[in-house]
Amino acid sequence: MAEDFAERHVARWRDHWIDIDFDDAVELATVRISRIKRHAKESTRRAAAEVGLQVYEYETLHALMIRDTPGTASPRELALAADVSPAGMTGRLDALEKAGLIKRTPSRTDRRSVTVEATSRGVDVWRRAMDLRGQAERRLFGALSPKELASLNRLLRKVALVADEEFPAEP
Repeated sequence: MAEDFAERHVARWRDHWIDIDFDDAVELATVRISRIKRHAKESTRRAAAEVGLQVYEYETLHALMIRDTPGTASPRELALAADVSPAGMTGRLDALEKAGLIKRTPSRTDRRSVTVEATSRGVDVWRRAMDLRGQAERRLFGALSPKELASLNRLLRKVALVADEEFPAEP
């Protein structure tokens, strides 16, 4: 099997930092996870571009669509979900509304606020981007057998639980 980026990285740096506790196995896992994250980020960028979106537009639609109330949220809820300032979210929503991907309507419960809703066009664009992302993910993990993928998921879950303890993913 060919040497991967992580193996070349570790070989390059292993002997340079003899005064630092350098664990090859931990470094290999960390670098590989970073490369997989880079793949996910790039496949998202490509999918967004293919359907005519900027990454931030896709991310905003995604935050809107993967909620407990798919396709409906307040601007504040979206800002929190996307980790964007309220002013930044306003700019994003302006662009999405201008493109016909969302609409803002007065809230039914609080006349001072608005509700953001995905339009049918917004849902369609988001679904097409999601399909493209899914294809990229299936190509990536197609390197594994179903049994290997199940094992990988069990192992990643163990690591993710520690990460969630230290840095909770959700408030």
